[in-house]
Amino acid sequence: MGAKTAVLIYTDGHPADLLRDAPEPDPAATTALITRTNPGWDGTTTSPGNLDDYIYPDQGMAYAGSFPGIDVLCDQQVMVDRPSELPAHLLHAGAHRGRVILHAMHSVTDWFAYAIWENGNLLRSLSLSPDTGVIENIGTPLEFEQPYWAGEHPVPRTPGSPDETPYALPFHPLELGGEAALRDLLGFIVEGRRRDTDIDAEAVRLLGFPVPVANPITQADVQEFRRTHTFTRYTYGPDGNLAPIEE
Repeated sequence: MGAKTAVLIYTDGHPADLLRDAPEPDPAATTALITRTNPGWDGTTTSPGNLDDYIYPDQGMAYAGSFPGIDVLCDQQVMVDRPSELPAHLLHAGAHRGRVILHAMHSVTDWFAYAIWENGNLLRSLSLSPDTGVIENIGTPLEFEQPYWAGEHPVPRTPGSPDETPYALPFHPLELGGEAALRDLLGFIVEGRRRDTDIDAEAVRLLGFPVPVANPITQADVQEFRRTHTFTRYTYGPDGNLAPIEE
């Protein structure tokens, strides 16, 4: 389970129905979407891509597509710990659509979050990872979640592993996010075995846009941090505890 996603969908119907045979994205409408969601965008574009490859774009990049009945935005700025606190400009960008769907997950931390808004009202929000537990849990769990909360998908312990501590959650967040939520909400998966009913995310074309990175860390910031902070290196002492290294 190594998949990552950062996608926001504005839609008038089920995404699978609207994206299954989606035409090329409308350039003018897609540009307008980027303008609404990235106010600092300078008007430059880059090579197009597809939903499968760019559902988790690099920082400083956004991939988007506006199609009949649905708009797709892939952008790391949608990855908020608490989906209920999604920046207003991102939520309002889809005010002309009936439903907004957020799907975000990161395999490094086993974090997954999703949310659904209907006509501007938050219906469901879930965010969780094994390190932080359940960060946000608002609304009634959807049907695809229920077997996971019921304990039907426990995380097995690794045979022979010295760590016998049970997994911190009753299921793996990426299994819920990738195998269940992504397929149920958007109609496809990015990892695992596809079903005949899944749409081909690789066939959904998107346009690419270099966008400003929120609060980017500059070299000057790094130098100032080093100047104003004391650094201490540690090693393990004879008793097994960490001890500072005398420089």
